[in-house]
Amino acid sequence: MSLPIIQIQHLNKTFGTGEAAVHALEDINLEVQAGEIFGIIGLSGAGKSTLFNKLCGQRLAIVEDTPGITRDRIFANCEWSGHEFLLVDTGGIEPRIDDGLLAHMREQAQIAIDSADCIVMVTELTNGVTPQDQDIAGMLMRSGKPVVLAVNKCDKVGEPPMELYDFYSLGLGELVPVSGVHGHGTGDLLDAVCEHLHFDDENEDEDDRISVAVIGRPNVGKSSLINHILGENRLIVANEAGTTRDAIDTMVENKYGKFIFTDTAGLRKKGKVESGVERYSVLRSLAAVERSRVCVIMIDATVGFTEQDSKVAGYAHEQGKACIIAVNKWDAVEKDSYTMDTMRKKLQEDFSFMSYAPILFISAKTGQRVDKLFETIHFVDIQNGTRIPTGALNEMLARATAKVQPPSDKGKRLKLFYITQSSTRPPTFVCFVNQKVLFHFSYQRYIENQIRETFGLTGTPIRMITREHGDGVARAGKV
Repeated sequence: MSLPIIQIQHLNKTFGTGEAAVHALEDINLEVQAGEIFGIIGLSGAGKSTLFNKLCGQRLAIVEDTPGITRDRIFANCEWSGHEFLLVDTGGIEPRIDDGLLAHMREQAQIAIDSADCIVMVTELTNGVTPQDQDIAGMLMRSGKPVVLAVNKCDKVGEPPMELYDFYSLGLGELVPVSGVHGHGTGDLLDAVCEHLHFDDENEDEDDRISVAVIGRPNVGKSSLINHILGENRLIVANEAGTTRDAIDTMVENKYGKFIFTDTAGLRKKGKVESGVERYSVLRSLAAVERSRVCVIMIDATVGFTEQDSKVAGYAHEQGKACIIAVNKWDAVEKDSYTMDTMRKKLQEDFSFMSYAPILFISAKTGQRVDKLFETIHFVDIQNGTRIPTGALNEMLARATAKVQPPSDKGKRLKLFYITQSSTRPPTFVCFVNQKVLFHFSYQRYIENQIRETFGLTGTPIRMITREHGDGVARAGKV
C-alpha cells in the first residue's frame, strides 16, 4: 500500500453566521492516492476546473473568470467512500469551432473521453441548456461511456430551482445539482461516479518513482518531449509559444525505472509575464520544480543559450535539484564532426555556475537520445540522494589539505578539523574550522571539487556549511 499523497481530516467550511449559516463542508476526511479514472467534460466557463479543485481537495487547475483557461488534461488523485480514482480536468469543448487552439483543446477532451471509465459532464445553471450542451451530450452518448450530468452553479441551498429540470432534455438521465465554489452536492456527485467505476484493491507503490520537472523557455519542445515518451498526443503541441499553462504530471515506467514527468509552462522574463493566467502558470511551474527530484532544463539548439535559460537553470540550482541540460531540436541543426563539441564547450561556459550538470543533445521530434536521457535521469537522481560516510570524507579531507595547504591571513592559518554530511537532496556537508573568515570561497570550491573527484556526485549541486568548532553557529552557502 502506497502512502497517501494528501491526507485531510475533519475539514469544515461554513458560510455566514447565526441562523443564516450554511455548512458547505462538515467533517470531511480525504486521502488522495492512485486509482481508476473519470473525466470532467463541458463547455468553456461552465466551472469544470472549480469543481475539479473542490473534488480533489487542492488548487491544481487554474481558475479565472475567462473561458478557455484549462487547455490540457490535468490529473489528480481523489478518494471517496474508501475508493480511490484518478480525476481528469479538460479544456472546454467547442464542438462547432475548428480553428486554432480550440481544435487542440477539443482533441485533448476527446482523448480524455476515450481513456475515462466514467465521464462527468458539467453544465451551467445560469446559461440554461445551450446548443453546445446538446452537441456535447450527443458526443458523450455516442462514446458508450457512463455519463453523470452535473449542473454547476446551483449555489443556493433548499429546493432546486425550476430551471434545473430543463437539463433532463439532454437525455443523460439523472442529474446532480452542484456548486463548485461552495461544495454543495459534490458528495452526491462522487457517489454517482463511484456507482459506475470498478475498483481494484491493488494499489501501485509509487514511493520509488522519480519526479522530473521539464523546464525551459516557451516553445523549446517540453511538451513534444513528453508526447514522444508517451507515444501519444498527451499534451498540446502548437506553433504558438506558451500553449502549456498548467504544470501537468505524467507517469512513465520503462527499463530505466519509474518516473513522474511534469510538463511546465515556459518560464519567461518577469517583464514579459502577463497578469492573471500566465502569472499563475509561472508560479505553478516554480512549484513543480520545488516538488521534483530531477530538473531537465531544455535548450533550443536552433536558438542557442539565452539569458532566460540561465534564469531557469539558476532556479533549479538554487532549489538543490539534480539537473540535466537537454539541448533539443538537434535534428534541425546543420552540423559537422565538430559541431557538438563546440556547442558543448560553449554551454559549459554559459552554465559555469552549474558545471556539474551533464549535457545531452536530443530530438523530441525524432526520439534521438531520449533513452540516454532516461538513463541520465536515473543516474543523477542517485547522485542527488548519495550519502557519504564521515570516515571516507575525512580521509578525502586529509589528502586534500596535504595536497594544497589551507590559506592564511595576517599570520593566522585556516584549520579544517573535520567534515561530515548532514543531509541529502542536495548533498550537504558541514565543515568544522577554527575561523570561518579564513575559509575563503576559493578554498571552499577546491574542497567541493575534491569531493566530486573522489565520490562523483555528477548532476547535483553541493551545499557547504561552515561552522567554527564549538560555536554552534552555521553559515550556509550553495556551491
